[in-house]
Amino acid sequence: MNKTIIFDMDGTLFQTNLILEPALETTFNVLRNRGLWNDKTPIEEYREIMGVPLPVVWETLLPQHSQKIRSEANTVFHEQLVQHIQAGNGALYEGVEATLESLANNYDLYIASNGQVEYLQAIVEKYRLDRWIKRTYSIQEIMSDSKSELVKGLVLENNISYGCVVGDRISDIKAAKDNQLIAIGCQFDFAKLSELEQADFVIQHISEVTSIIRVLFDKE
Repeated sequence: MNKTIIFDMDGTLFQTNLILEPALETTFNVLRNRGLWNDKTPIEEYREIMGVPLPVVWETLLPQHSQKIRSEANTVFHEQLVQHIQAGNGALYEGVEATLESLANNYDLYIASNGQVEYLQAIVEKYRLDRWIKRTYSIQEIMSDSKSELVKGLVLENNISYGCVVGDRISDIKAAKDNQLIAIGCQFDFAKLSELEQADFVIQHISEVTSIIRVLFDKE
């Protein structure tokens, strides 16, 4: 049986909060300089919706702006995120590397994220996650903004018959449930308890995945 673990990236493996604020601040400074923004940078608003597809992000943060301006802001934002990653200003959560290394010996590991391809690749390259991760899937690869659809494609492409999704937001939990996979919720930086209540398991530290997985998979 093909036993698989699918990880979210932001707020699950990678501490996005370390680079979120400076990248967002720079983006809105660009808007201010162009006379397109006069208020404070909506950092708290972004934290509330962290993990949603990018069109939703910019529709929420720039509700009165055109799609062109939203697209331009998104470009600046992601350029900043990648620069911060490459400069070493971000970090994986404590225990991520050891956990992935341990799990990769017995299970197939993938990443499925609402992040853009270049952003995800920057993280993978910076921390050499491809030592353990077989492939990283970005929401950009499909026509839909649904993580459930992204995971569905991953499952079909890799002929996955049993596995779980590890993530911190409702989209991760829904992706697991919609694809008959086990949902492991991460109560980390951006997680909401109301969303995690729908998970099969909830963890406080990434290393807890190992014991849960071994119990679950050893039963099969």
